[in-house]
Amino acid sequence: MQYTEVDITIDVLDPFKDVVVYELGEGEYDSFVDTPTGVKAYVPTEKFDEQWLRDTLADCGCNTAYTVAAMPDKNWNEEWEKGHKSVLVEGAKTVYVRAPFHPHIEADYEIVIEPKMSFGTAHHATTYMMLSYLSELPIEGRRVLDMGCGTAVLAILAKMRGAAEVMGIDVDEWAYRNALENSETNGVQIDCRLGDADTLAACGKFDLVIANINRNILLNDMPKYVAAMNSGATILFSGFYVADIPYLVSKGEELGLRLEEQRDRDGWAAIRLIKN
Repeated sequence: MQYTEVDITIDVLDPFKDVVVYELGEGEYDSFVDTPTGVKAYVPTEKFDEQWLRDTLADCGCNTAYTVAAMPDKNWNEEWEKGHKSVLVEGAKTVYVRAPFHPHIEADYEIVIEPKMSFGTAHHATTYMMLSYLSELPIEGRRVLDMGCGTAVLAILAKMRGAAEVMGIDVDEWAYRNALENSETNGVQIDCRLGDADTLAACGKFDLVIANINRNILLNDMPKYVAAMNSGATILFSGFYVADIPYLVSKGEELGLRLEEQRDRDGWAAIRLIKN
């Protein structure tokens, strides 16, 4: 999938950066990266509408400027290798995420990832926190869903930790293929599927659901996630800012979820909820 990058400069970062992210997130923008002067926002190129962007920024209550750049399809693995470092996640168990060209080190779990164009290399704070959660939770014998699986790094760790069955679903075909490759590389069996939340209707019930996506997709698809959970099941959410926690928790409570724990890292958040 080809993306368009919008590099936005904001005259007063606090609180207007969060306002800009919120407003763009209400549209088709699905990922954001903080910069010293504002934020970089990413939208599928086919959904980019510059007039909508201008109108939305004008309503944010601050002065902004922006530049637009196309993000062409390419092998992101080549770019990754140029400056990519391995990551050691330290939780109840250590999780070492590396590329094939990185050396082996001693850790409780070692995951080899070829990221290509998929999200999920443990460098981002959200993936790091989700890996940390997965290193601590009881997973053995459970049926696990990784929604929006990307590279399948979370699904792979769940399987390594003894999950009876792990399903990974992603709407992006490149991510789907990458997940298959990474599962094979790490010697684990993941039931990888191409699709969105509608796919869940035919997938049965799960004991643990993982969803590291963006806030708007989580809010929109949460009813479908909850419908696919057993009573007492756990769901892990990340992919949003700390300021977004109340929105996710409120929606979860409407659907019979209760908040058990929340974490934050570099301004990003992760929460753990239980289905009543």
